[in-house]
Amino acid sequence: MHNAKSRNASVSGLALYRRMAWASIVAQLRYPGTFFLQMTGNFVTTLLGFFGIWSLFQRFGSIGGWDLGAVAVLYGLVNVAFSVSETLGRGFEVFGGEYVRTGQFDRLLLRPRPTLLLLLGHELRLRPIGRFLQGAFVLGAGLWLAPHVSWSAVWLVPWAITGGAAMFLGVLIGQAALCFKTVEGLEVVNVLTYGGVEAGQYPLTMFSRWLRRFLTWGLPLAGVCYYPALAMLAHPDPLGMPLAFGMVSPAMGFVFLGLMIWVWRKGVASYVSSGS
Repeated sequence: MHNAKSRNASVSGLALYRRMAWASIVAQLRYPGTFFLQMTGNFVTTLLGFFGIWSLFQRFGSIGGWDLGAVAVLYGLVNVAFSVSETLGRGFEVFGGEYVRTGQFDRLLLRPRPTLLLLLGHELRLRPIGRFLQGAFVLGAGLWLAPHVSWSAVWLVPWAITGGAAMFLGVLIGQAALCFKTVEGLEVVNVLTYGGVEAGQYPLTMFSRWLRRFLTWGLPLAGVCYYPALAMLAHPDPLGMPLAFGMVSPAMGFVFLGLMIWVWRKGVASYVSSGS
């Protein structure tokens, strides 16, 4: 009986999320011209960032044993993964200003649905489609240009992208959980989101030892991007990690997400309304 109720609750929760997501999509497409311009601007802006990387390779040929095709794979993986989390996690980005400071989070607590689900349904943002398409294009070009692509390992692409999206979504949830203490969101957390995207576009060997350790075992950016890329490219790791590690390392993104969900629940349990 209890299991049946749990299944019914989960089904109704998913149905609610689909309704909220659809309403968000309809609202954004009400003005298709504006939506198209925003998406195009997002595409062009992120593409210009890749041209900066391209110019480095035009000048130096290769960097640390990595050619342009290999780095394009890194770039594509991290940008596609981040665009997915950007699409899903808007409610957590604005959580401090729109929910905690105004006291609107109290209303979410009164609803018989998980707060994480309600915030995921805050807005299914479509603008990051531009980053997604641009990142997917660069990723495909990188796999085509890289000289030693292991095509049997390309199945890692969706696995790495979902792991990366889970990791970035975990960062956004952790940022929102921090607002239970700070009320307003802290811009310093952008070091882990946009800064993480920038760091993920380059080989891990370019960074100092302490930063490599943090990007592997703290914020598992290397686990969802660098090591899967090595496995796809059949590129030996200069740091000595076996290539097989890249086939399981995207799971680190889901572990990080689970940890941030636990932090979120602790924050909700200690929440005290700030009023309006």
